[in-house]
Amino acid sequence: MCGISGLVYLDDVKPSEVVLEKMNDSILHRGPDSGAIHINGNVGLTHRRLSIIDLSDIANQPFSSDDGRYTLVFNGEIYNFQELKAQLVSDGTRFRTKSDTEVVLSLFEKEGMAAFAHLNGMFALAILDNQTGELTLARDPFGIKPLYIYQSDSLIVFASEMKAIRQVPDVSLTISEQALTEYFWYGNPLGNHTFYNEISELDAGCYMRIIKDGIQTERYFDVTTVAACHSSNDVVRKTRDALEQAVKRHLVSDVPVGVFLSGGIDSSAITAFASMNRAEKLATYSVDFDFSKQSSELPLATKVAKQFNTLHHEVKVSGKNVMQAIETLVDMHDEPFGDAADIPLYLLTEKIKGEIKVVLQGDGGDEFFGGYSRYNTISHRKKWNLLRPLMPIIMSLRISNTKWMRFQRFAYAITRKEAWHRHALLLTMESKNTNPLQILNGNWRKKTVKRDPFKVYKEQYNRLPDNIKDIDALFIVDSQIILKDTFFEKVDKSTMANSIEVRVPFVDKELASWCLATDGERKVKDGGQKALLKESLRGIVPDEILDGKKKGFGVPYAEWLKGPLKHDFESHISTEIAKSFIDYDRVHKLFLKHVSGRGNYGFLLWKTFILCIWLNRTAS
Repeated sequence: MCGISGLVYLDDVKPSEVVLEKMNDSILHRGPDSGAIHINGNVGLTHRRLSIIDLSDIANQPFSSDDGRYTLVFNGEIYNFQELKAQLVSDGTRFRTKSDTEVVLSLFEKEGMAAFAHLNGMFALAILDNQTGELTLARDPFGIKPLYIYQSDSLIVFASEMKAIRQVPDVSLTISEQALTEYFWYGNPLGNHTFYNEISELDAGCYMRIIKDGIQTERYFDVTTVAACHSSNDVVRKTRDALEQAVKRHLVSDVPVGVFLSGGIDSSAITAFASMNRAEKLATYSVDFDFSKQSSELPLATKVAKQFNTLHHEVKVSGKNVMQAIETLVDMHDEPFGDAADIPLYLLTEKIKGEIKVVLQGDGGDEFFGGYSRYNTISHRKKWNLLRPLMPIIMSLRISNTKWMRFQRFAYAITRKEAWHRHALLLTMESKNTNPLQILNGNWRKKTVKRDPFKVYKEQYNRLPDNIKDIDALFIVDSQIILKDTFFEKVDKSTMANSIEVRVPFVDKELASWCLATDGERKVKDGGQKALLKESLRGIVPDEILDGKKKGFGVPYAEWLKGPLKHDFESHISTEIAKSFIDYDRVHKLFLKHVSGRGNYGFLLWKTFILCIWLNRTAS
């Protein structure tokens, strides 16, 4: 794993070496092992390396082809690079390293843009043609690795993190009303949106060509084409085989690989298959947070670790310095990010930093195998339509009870006529009765009220085949929005802050494509979450885990705001820059109600808190 950045002056200005070095230094945490820059004409590239495959200096980047025509900077891992290398060698290609970096560049030399479709991995990359000046950017099929792009009339800047873009003096940024709207509805911007109008993310599965005639963006991987396109009589065995092969591919490394073992189904499956396909003992890590009030899954994790004879570590993590962690994470995300689950992941990786470089984690298991109740809900949607005649009464009842308010939110969502509308509302903790944008001041409220919080969901649903079933649409769109925009953002920034590479085998290109091509009803058969996955793991993962109730990890941010973070909250919402965005009086009233127990506004206040911290730190 690494960090990349670069820029292109469209008016043929030569990039400043000093500016490129500042860009590279700003993302040092992503690659502390080495760093370098490359300048050719009006283009500059930078790279920070976290050495994982081929640890020798000859594999350092920027990496150029033998004839010097092409130069590559690359963040990520290609899990099928050895297979691709063998094919290239049989065609006469010679290699001077053992790295996946050289394989990517050699494949691009041979096949051009068609090369990206062959890659199974997580990646964001830039390839410069030093002869023509053409620059190509590309991102992996599911957007596991980030790639931000700034565009103006005279300049294009790209980077793994937006802080590198902000090092360029010629960059001018303004706040995005659309991103602010999405943030308060969902906790983060959606799609390719960022908090800046001038910066967007390259879409997953796409490449961008920057040439003299302009900019061309094309999609090389379209997730909608794999939707429910196969049926298999042996789906259980084939699912098990696909998962095992995915885990096996993700073990490729020249440094030790571990697993974050929570005791749940996904991490237990990864531990099982990783242990079965590894000669040496596997390192596993479970965490005990002193701020978690939920029942611990440590006994289950220990049981799995013993069954597969792993080198198991129980890591105790304290929330004593949680405010310091929050501030660090605000800096890492470079924009407000409302999912507080990044805090425990950051604290865990901070604790094990230096012990291990590569860790496998279970992200994607829920989204590809149906681990959330919404998949079962959508599969029985006709039943819920019986609520429609009662909706005026349900929505008119103002009962200050958390369970009732959740039911109101759910009932309103599930009875919407449009699939995109149902899906979007099921994934927000806000409701029709409590528009979250009301906490903004008059100026920003007027701006954001004109914005559509469902814009990205509409766009994703418009890409789907007309005859797709609701549940299959749910799986596809989740893989393109919440998985990419929330979970991968959380994983990348909170772990790379501590120079640790997290790999996600459930989002292996072959496995994910197989899952999306499997009938969604089969994955939640008979109302059971992850029914197909559980069947495929029976006899491998302990029954106690397969048959146990799903446990999420809840970060107690609502309680933190009442206690240890109370004064921090009041301090951050009271600044002039904060008041230029929020309605201070309204926010403070909600806060007092929350602290006194007369209402639960935890998530809305948390999002406000993070926004104000970001505003204060960015302004300073």
